[in-house]
Amino acid sequence: MLSRRQVLAGTASIAALPAFAWAGPVNLCDHVDPFIGTGGHGHLYPGATVPFGMVQLSPDTSNDRWDSCSGYHQSDGSIMGFSHTHLSGTGCPDMLDVLLVPATGEVHLEPGPLDNPDLGYRSRYDRETETARPGYYSVHLTDTRIRAELTATNRAGLHRYTFPEGETGHILLDFVHGGKKWWGENREMVLDNAHLRLIGNDTIVGGRQVFQWASGRWIFFAMKLSRPISRVQFYSDNQPVEGTHITGKNLKAALHFPDAGDEPLLIKVGISAVDIDGALRNLDAELPDFDFDRVHAAARNAWEGELSKVKATFSDDVDQRIFYTAHYHMLLAPTVFHDVDRRYRGMDNAVHTLKPGEANYSTYSLWDTYRAVHPFFTLTQSERVPGMVGGLVRMGQQSPAGVPIWPLQGRETDMMIGYHAAAVMAEAAVKGFKGIDYKAGLEVLSKRAFVDDVHGMGLYRQLGYIPADKVDEAVSRTLEYAYSDWCTSKLAATIGARKTAEALKTRSRNYRNLFDRDIGFVRGRRADGSFVTPYNPHSLGHDQTKWRDYTETNGWQATFLNQHDIYAYAELFGGLKAYEAKLDALFVEPANAEEKSLADITGLVGQYAHGNEPSHHVAYLYAYTGSPYKTQGRVRQLMRDMYRAAPDGLEGNEDCGQMSAWYLMSALGLYPVDPVSGNYVFGSPLVRKAEVALARGKKLVIEAPANTAANIYVQAVSWNGKPYTKSFIRHADLVRGGTLRFDMGPEPNTQFGANMGDRPPSFT
Repeated sequence: MLSRRQVLAGTASIAALPAFAWAGPVNLCDHVDPFIGTGGHGHLYPGATVPFGMVQLSPDTSNDRWDSCSGYHQSDGSIMGFSHTHLSGTGCPDMLDVLLVPATGEVHLEPGPLDNPDLGYRSRYDRETETARPGYYSVHLTDTRIRAELTATNRAGLHRYTFPEGETGHILLDFVHGGKKWWGENREMVLDNAHLRLIGNDTIVGGRQVFQWASGRWIFFAMKLSRPISRVQFYSDNQPVEGTHITGKNLKAALHFPDAGDEPLLIKVGISAVDIDGALRNLDAELPDFDFDRVHAAARNAWEGELSKVKATFSDDVDQRIFYTAHYHMLLAPTVFHDVDRRYRGMDNAVHTLKPGEANYSTYSLWDTYRAVHPFFTLTQSERVPGMVGGLVRMGQQSPAGVPIWPLQGRETDMMIGYHAAAVMAEAAVKGFKGIDYKAGLEVLSKRAFVDDVHGMGLYRQLGYIPADKVDEAVSRTLEYAYSDWCTSKLAATIGARKTAEALKTRSRNYRNLFDRDIGFVRGRRADGSFVTPYNPHSLGHDQTKWRDYTETNGWQATFLNQHDIYAYAELFGGLKAYEAKLDALFVEPANAEEKSLADITGLVGQYAHGNEPSHHVAYLYAYTGSPYKTQGRVRQLMRDMYRAAPDGLEGNEDCGQMSAWYLMSALGLYPVDPVSGNYVFGSPLVRKAEVALARGKKLVIEAPANTAANIYVQAVSWNGKPYTKSFIRHADLVRGGTLRFDMGPEPNTQFGANMGDRPPSFT
């Protein structure tokens, strides 16, 4: 297991702009800014893709800096070229496959350093000409004087390069390029089984195996050009090689075009994880021609269709831009991971074929996305949920590592802790999604829960906690295993496995074993049962020279990790009032206590850390104490201060949509504190009106007509025209369709949601 990232801080208020109102056709793509999150530590890319697309065709500015995990960062200042696979906001580098470099002049085989682009094939670029929209990217490369345009289909990318009129040019295919280093360590990517082959005078195919984060993954490609290549020069270890088929580890090819400046050169590239035939089939099926404008229009239409599943108005144009960009970013992962012929590479490294109606996906940042991304998909992507969840079940069956943790491109990265596929599977079961083999899913999860001895699991079963003197990050692991127990128990209950359900429900209260009643914090315990010392809730752990007790949190933040048993947990503090006082203290505790911390612990409000996912549900916990008005104030503050319409507009890594999902769901006034409960807790909606398209033609309308920057408190709620006194609502009610109305005002209504019967249920 690895624990990732390096991250950021810094907040700014969003400036008020004139109100937006629908008028005529709504072009939601125009409200998306793909550059949000490409600066700071958002780790996002601005290039061309389609919703959940297997190809992400985007510029690469660097492949060996942590802040360029996606291949791109606004501060880099030059572009190496354009590659076809990118990660969306992760804290680890990988991908960046099949780099194409359009160039004039002499052939350079190395990119050169960031601080001196003249020493390699990098080109500076004119930021004023750089354009990014859903499904399209363009830029003017100033050193080579080439205009680059990119668009994409699901499994293929299409390039259009306009060279200087009347000049020669070439395309360098750098098949060595990829994400190189982790967190500044000199841990280089290793390649094997690489090969390139020229077919005729207009097609190049190839494949390679990459050993990096997703160690041992395969990538194959097929590339066709809009006109014949005058001459191809292959290189191995940067030395010229004759012939039309080469193998090795360090392979490149220069494609020469004496007529480059006569008319735009178009290049289409299909990819596959299965084989070259798969890449060729994907290319021929999805890009039968070189009609760039047609493909661009189709990509934009695909985005318009997905974005229009949520139509929202705001009192501020900036909020609207942040909202629709957040929705866009949520739809970048997971990514389709099967070919048009339904073949895919499984977690056992074998090639499988999907049954009709099945789908396969990759890039599951489950530690992050189980919190709000997948719950949102259960509302707006109901047709995809069975494929996404069914794919996780198959991964668990096929993978030598068992239950998927952070699966990427047919490999298990084993990134982060817990096993939150349990939450995604259980949520789908609780919400009644069909077409998923839940029995097989329970078998996969039960093996981890009752058999496997990995990452302290054996000690967890033996002692009821993981001892901090035996296993790193023991406190966080214990708490997350307890939540996975809860999720697995919910899945077991839905399919009638009562004994398993009861055993795991009981075991999900193991969080108690790390709670120190004397100080009111969770903390590490040794194998002999004693609490570790020294202890400081600002600290990462008791012995930072050896290991930490927490995963990307400290004692303050970890104390509020409990999502599923809040009322019983509050009793450990002395009751709900004492628990609420502890929550209050979290938000006002000094952020800097002269303790060593992690760059992941960012976006601080007191000791609350919005820049990292473990805190995302915490502001909503006030609903359980009968003070949802405190949730409303904090949530509106976080939406205002932690999100900006700027490249550095995210307070942490995007993490495959979770940072954006928190904003989007919070802006709608809903948040799934415990996703497998099937409930959404109310916050402070930012929208004035939203229409959410649900399954079977149903529609959820959310109204808050009096919403302004000042009117942040819920005065009253109605559901389908009738008064609604609860501070939460069930998923089962929302998906039937209806109108949820929030009456907003400038002062708290302390009575709303205060009665015990109106608070969200927990541990049921």
